[in-house]
Amino acid sequence: VHESGDAFVAEVDGVVCVCPWRTRLRGWLALEELEGSGAQGGMFPANVLDVLLPGVVRGQARADHERWRRRNPDARPWIRTTVWQVPVRWFVLFRDEEREYAAADGEGGEPVLRYRTPMVEARRRLARGLRTLRENVAEGPLTEGLVEVGRWLEEFHPRSLVELDYGGLVHALSAEQLAADRSAADVAEGLAALGNGDGEGAGAAYARLAERWRAVRDRQFTN
Repeated sequence: VHESGDAFVAEVDGVVCVCPWRTRLRGWLALEELEGSGAQGGMFPANVLDVLLPGVVRGQARADHERWRRRNPDARPWIRTTVWQVPVRWFVLFRDEEREYAAADGEGGEPVLRYRTPMVEARRRLARGLRTLRENVAEGPLTEGLVEVGRWLEEFHPRSLVELDYGGLVHALSAEQLAADRSAADVAEGLAALGNGDGEGAGAAYARLAERWRAVRDRQFTN
């Protein structure tokens, strides 16, 4: 009913960075994704969605969101989420050396897999990646996705941090899978190969990514 007042806080090089959770806003956005629109539709058939969330509840949530949006036309979430995957375009912002992985410690501790980078680096890498794609391949979902991520990054302070966190995926993947996951390195290798005219190398890097994340996405259909 009310927006969360909580936030993630990190201090890096003497700078305090605050990332508001904005749980209510993210819930509204998740509901829009759940219902879907256009040719692709939502994540569930209408009759299944009605059981999960009755139409009257969804309608009230939509109305609340619309009223809030009229009062806050420039608001945006600090946190973006997806389910059962990390979009390839997000890895463009990071390098392998920024990868942080810690396995579960066996005493109730949870595994962690994340990347962190300064905002200026994220923007620079996105611009380079977008230029490489546009110079070597036709416009497509990856290019469009990078443009959309770039617009989102423009809203933040230049001294911000950008973090990619695997979140709940760490509970769906084995320790071996997490330790072996070098997706940012694969993306960087693929873009470098593409920029050098090495189509075979770019294809090999993409194949590794596609196979890794297809295996993860398939889990959403597991009974």
